[in-house]
Amino acid sequence: MKKLFFPALLAASLLAAPAFAQQPGVKKTTPGTDNAASTAYKVQPQLSTLGWTGKKVTGQHDGTVQFKDGEVQVRGNQIVGGTFTVDMTSLKVTDIKDQDANGKLVGHLRSDDFFSIEKNPTATFKITSLAPLKGDANGNNATVTGDLTIKGITQKVSFPAKVGVKNGRAAASGTATIDRTKFDIKYGSKSFFESIGDKAIMDDFTLSFNVIAQK
Repeated sequence: MKKLFFPALLAASLLAAPAFAQQPGVKKTTPGTDNAASTAYKVQPQLSTLGWTGKKVTGQHDGTVQFKDGEVQVRGNQIVGGTFTVDMTSLKVTDIKDQDANGKLVGHLRSDDFFSIEKNPTATFKITSLAPLKGDANGNNATVTGDLTIKGITQKVSFPAKVGVKNGRAAASGTATIDRTKFDIKYGSKSFFESIGDKAIMDDFTLSFNVIAQK
């Protein structure tokens, strides 16, 4: 099982945000550059989901992690920023039903080969800007850019999302593609081990999120 891979941070979602995406278009925002007051909406971990999918030459694996806490900054009916903390100790594998095999993979993912969870029990994401997105085939209405921190390493990432605010609730959903090697997760990467052949694990993994925050 040591050849298997979990991609990290940030359960497939797309459950709550589509209705919010019909709200007035997203305005380009950069947190901290507008003097207008914003309101902090508290992330609701029990209502939010974060799933992962990692692929290798011979297949893929899926699982979940849980949001620990966070805040979404709202101005009027616009999301203008946010910070999110993920509890890496909650990491689960959902596609392997055999208990022993599942436990072995989870243990390997928690190790220094992957996420060093004992040393790094949380991962974080901070929004640095949002920009309007039109004509997206999946209905996304914003490009979200921010700082993702995994294993104490911070990298800038951008991804499309559906975002909106309605009736005291803010929502965001989408899928982000992350290059794990930028966070010093190189185990099984063909980019670093050319002779690994069909045991190779893809560098990119995806995070599917559905975040709900309330006023």
